[in-house]
Amino acid sequence: MGWPDRHRAVISLSFDDARPSQLECGIPSLERLGVRATFFVLPDAVARNRSGWREGLARGHEIGNHTLTHPCSANFAWSRQNSLERMTLADFSRELSEANRGLRELLGIEPTVFAYPCGETFVGRGTTAASLVPLIARSFAVGRTFNDITANSPADVDLAQVRCVNSDGRTFDDLLPMLDATLAEGAWLVLGGHEIGNAEADLETTWIDTIERVVTWGRGNGVLIDTIGNIARAVAAFQRERVVTREMDESGVQSGRRWITFR
Repeated sequence: MGWPDRHRAVISLSFDDARPSQLECGIPSLERLGVRATFFVLPDAVARNRSGWREGLARGHEIGNHTLTHPCSANFAWSRQNSLERMTLADFSRELSEANRGLRELLGIEPTVFAYPCGETFVGRGTTAASLVPLIARSFAVGRTFNDITANSPADVDLAQVRCVNSDGRTFDDLLPMLDATLAEGAWLVLGGHEIGNAEADLETTWIDTIERVVTWGRGNGVLIDTIGNIARAVAAFQRERVVTREMDESGVQSGRRWITFR
């Protein structure tokens, strides 16, 4: 098993909420580095700079659904009047469809990737709690979580629950053990942040220096850096092929080493 063009591992960079710094600082920095990222956005935020987000799309960056109103757990004080605990699956489905409708109108796209707000994958509470994962699996090619502590195994990752490591407020040295583990395992590391800026910014910021050093490290170690959607398509194809290969092996037909390819 391997990655496209015999890369040793994969990294995807992602950012949430369509914050202004992503257009002002982030995309220019990514362009200078020659890499593309995935941005999970809210329609109202996109509407504040529609032309900027249209330009980002034209340059090859990926836009994903991050719901209409960003509901999170009521344990966050700012979300108590719009909390997941108060919602049903039908409520959340409307969040998805209304966000998709807004992005169609603003950007002319139908998002295929989604990020759970705050990384939360539930609605309701106690005996009424329900998982959002099946809904996301039916609605999108990818659902990305947040604040995880591992990379993704291409053979085993559930694409409706792609793990994502928080990159906000972290130096390259903070991330290096995770990067090294990703390389050793031939895995897919998804990094996720919010604001993009310098080290003097608040802790909900992924620092440009960290992005630059991650990209430099990746290129020096044969690591592919691409959008979540592109990598997910390769992983889905590999997982389908793996099932066919296993079935062939079980029937006594020998198969060779398989390499992930983009479709």
